[in-house]
Amino acid sequence: MTNASEYVKKIQEEIHQRNGHEPEFLQAIDEFFPTIVPFLENHPEYIDHNLLALVTEPERVIQFRVPWQDDQGNWQVNRGFRIQFNSAMGPYKGGLRFHPSVNLSILKFLAFEQIFKNSLTGLPIGGGKGGSDFDPKGKSDAEVMRFCQSFMTELAKHIGPNTDIPAGDIGVGKREIGYLYGTYKRLKQYDAGVLTGKPVEFWGSKGRTEATGYGAVYFVKHLLADLNEDFTDKVALVSGSGNVAIYCIEKLYQLGAKPVTCSDSNGFIYDEAGIDLALLKELKEVKRARLTEYVKARPNAKYYENQSVWETDFNAELAFPCATQNEINLEQGQRLVKNGVRIVAEGANMPSSVEAAEYFVENKVYYCPGKAANAGGVAVSALEMSQNSQRLQWDKEEVDVQLDKIMKNIYENCRDTALLHDQKDNFMLGANIAGFARVAEAMEIQGLV
Repeated sequence: MTNASEYVKKIQEEIHQRNGHEPEFLQAIDEFFPTIVPFLENHPEYIDHNLLALVTEPERVIQFRVPWQDDQGNWQVNRGFRIQFNSAMGPYKGGLRFHPSVNLSILKFLAFEQIFKNSLTGLPIGGGKGGSDFDPKGKSDAEVMRFCQSFMTELAKHIGPNTDIPAGDIGVGKREIGYLYGTYKRLKQYDAGVLTGKPVEFWGSKGRTEATGYGAVYFVKHLLADLNEDFTDKVALVSGSGNVAIYCIEKLYQLGAKPVTCSDSNGFIYDEAGIDLALLKELKEVKRARLTEYVKARPNAKYYENQSVWETDFNAELAFPCATQNEINLEQGQRLVKNGVRIVAEGANMPSSVEAAEYFVENKVYYCPGKAANAGGVAVSALEMSQNSQRLQWDKEEVDVQLDKIMKNIYENCRDTALLHDQKDNFMLGANIAGFARVAEAMEIQGLV
C-alpha cells in the first residue's frame, strides 16, 4: 500500500504531464488533491484501486463544429463541447456556457468541480459541463436562435432526460434555453426533463433564476447562525451583475445586509448607500445595458472603469465573488483580509486562485468554496427535473424552502467533515472530502467502471 501523500503527489504529477496545456483544469486538480489526503489515509482501499486516476479522467469528451449563418448571410463556425465527466451518482448534470473564452480546459475544470458540487446536494446527479466559444453579446435574436439550433442539432445525439441534462451558465439564459429546447423537441419529440433552467412558461422551475445567488447567501446564513450572528447591518462586496450577483444582492437585502458593489467585464460600481437593485435589474435584465448607465441614474455612485471589485480598498465583512473563475488572486485576497472581510462565499466557480483560497484558510477567514456555496443552482435544477417527471410545477415558496434546506445540509456536511478531520472551519477541505466520499463509494459499488 502506498502512503496517501505519496499517492496523491504521484497522480497529480501524472495529470500535469498528460494535461499540461489545460491550466484551469490543473488548477482545479491542485486545489482539490491536497485536501483529500486525510480521507485517503483512512480509506487505503481507494489508493489500492487507483481511484484518483479514475475520477480525474472524464468518462466522455465530445467536441463538434457548430456552423451557423449571420444576419448578413455569411457562414460562421464555432466549436461545441460536452464533457460527461462522472455518472456514478446519476445522469450527467451541468450547464452550457457560451463565451469566447470557452475551451477544453475551462470546461474540464467546470465539469470536474460539478461532480463534487452535485454530490454535496445529496441529489442523484452526476457531473458534466458543456458549451461553445460563441459569444451571444452583440448578436441579434435571430443569430442566437440559428446558432442554438445548429448547436442542439449535434448535442441532441448525446443527451437525454436520463442520460445528460444540460442547463444554462454564462451566456446561456432563458432565451438560449428556449431555442435549444425547441430544437431538441423537434428532433426527439417533447421531453421537458432534458434541459433545466427553462422559462416557467414551459415547465421551468419557479425560483431557478434566483437559486445560485440565494443559495450562496443561505450557506452564509447558516454559518452566521453557528456564530450566533445574522446579516443585520453587515456590508457585503459582490462581483458580477448576472443572475448570480443580482439575486445574491436581493437575498442579502432581504436578510438585512448592505451590498455596495457589482461589476461587469468593463468595470465595477461602488454605491456606498447600497446597490439600487431595481435599477440594476432594469439595466441587466431588461435593457441588457452596461454598468456605465448605472451612474447616470445614481450620480452619488462611483464607476471604476477597467478595474476589479477586489483591487480597491473598501471595508466590508462579507465578500461574494459571483463573476467568473480566477477573479481573486493572492494579492487581492490579502487586501480583502486587511480590509476586514471575515467571510468569502463563492457564487462563481473557482473565482479564487489556489493561493488566495489557501491564504483565506490559513488566516482564519471563513472561506466557502464554490462547489459548496454555489450549489443552489444545480440543486434547484435537480428539483426542476423532479417536477418535470411528476408533470407538476411547485410554488416558488416551496422551491425556496427546499433550497434553504439543501444549503443548510451542505453547510453542515462541510462543517462536520472538517471537524471530523481536525480542521475546524476549513470548509474547502470539508467540501472536497464530503463531495468526494459519496462519489468514491458509488464508484466502488459499481465496480469502478
